Amino acid sequence: MSWITLKTTTARWEAELMQQLLSAYNIPSRVVDIGLGIYCGQGSQAALQVRPQDQWTALLLLSAPEDF
Repeated sequence: MSWITLKTTTARWEAELMQQLLSAYNIPSRVVDIGLGIYCGQGSQAALQVRPQDQWTALLLLSAPEDF
């Protein structure tokens, strides 16, 4: 199965929160650790990945609501 990086963040907890939201809508996702931030005292950098066919649905779910 192939995966595409949807978002990157400097806080792993933020990526895990987005993953939980996607999980509530039955969208498979995974969090991958990236960078050396954890070793430099900056926290754990992470990437949120989804399947290519779920990319646009996931982006819509994670986007900020528009102001009316």
